[in-house]
Formats: sequence, structure tokens, C-alpha cells
Amino acid sequence: MTGTATRYLYLARHGEAAPDESGLTDAGRRQATLLGRRLSDVPLTAVHHGPLPRAAETARLVADELDGVTVCGSEIAGDYVPHLPERDELPAESADFYLDFLADASDEEREHGPALAREALRRFAGVVTDGDRDRHELVVTHNFLIAWLVRDALHAPKWRWLGLNHANAALTVIRYAPGRAASVLLSNDMRHLPAELRWTGFPPELHV
Repeated sequence: MTGTATRYLYLARHGEAAPDESGLTDAGRRQATLLGRRLSDVPLTAVHHGPLPRAAETARLVADELDGVTVCGSEIAGDYVPHLPERDELPAESADFYLDFLADASDEEREHGPALAREALRRFAGVVTDGDRDRHELVVTHNFLIAWLVRDALHAPKWRWLGLNHANAALTVIRYAPGRAASVLLSNDMRHLPAELRWTGFPPELHV
């Protein structure tokens, strides 16, 4: 897609969720506030978030640390399965694992998730096409959508959103510049979080 300005897409998973998913834990609220402080010098024009309470609360707390940034909820920033691969798309050695992981996806997820994922790419990815100024936007979302957008930026196969994990309130940044391939500038960056707030929401065996 042609364009004249660069888009910087900031992606963050919501803070640590309460067990009943009604919002954030105390740790999750601290994570969100620290993420906002990390982004306070970025010229963000908008903060988008998914409809679930944990994403909406995270976005509000982030925005509290920013000046004059519009916060808006969007279904396309929500928690959904972006692509359900067929067995022949997957590496033979891991096909059973991934198909078992996705087996509980509801009929609604199977029908609507891929459509939302396509719309997310249209809305959030790619160079700026409706202006000549660089644009910085934050999407507070969930692990699956971040993985889907990173996969797309790397021109990886559609199934490859599987296996990409992101910790609560970690930051990923993708740059879409005219005439260049997309660049993943940061991935799962937690430097704004103290040690006790890092790696939550991430598989324990992968903590480093």
C-alpha cells in the first residue's frame, strides 16, 4: 500500500488480570501505570483497547500518564483466535500440539476471529495513507493479536502466530515505513517493569 508517512504501532498486552477477569490485580494496575510512564514521551495520537475489562482498565491507566490522548475501545483489538490452521499448514512435529490447543475454539471464534484479524491488519498495520505526518498509536490488547501482527510484520505463514508469547504490560513496537518492509523494533520488552512485575502471564517454563 502506498503512503507518505511512517506508522509506529505500539502493542501491549493488558496488565495481570484478576482471577475472575473483572479487571486487573494490584500488580496489573502497577504494570499499566508503569507502561504509561514508559510511553509518556512518545507522541501518541490514540490508545485503542479491546472490549474486555482487563484491556479497558489497562488502557485507562496508561492514558492517565499521557497528555491529551484519545482512548477508544474496539472489537478488533479484542481477544480472539486470528487464524485456525489446517493440519497441512503446520510442521508435522508440532501439528498435534497446536491442533489440540485450538480444539476448544468455539464456533463463533472460528467464524468471526479470522475476519476480525483481517480488519486489524487493515486498521492498525501498514504505512500512513491518509496524511503526511508520522503516526504513533498504541493498541492495548491480548497475546493472540500481538502475535498475529508480529507474524504479519515478519511475513511469516499465517499459522505462525502460534508459539509467540507476550507478558503482561510488555511492549512491542512495529515500524511501517514507506518503501521498506515492516520492522519489529521491540518485542516483549519489559524494561519499564521491576523484576517482581515481569513475566506475569507468560508460560513459567519460558521465564528468563
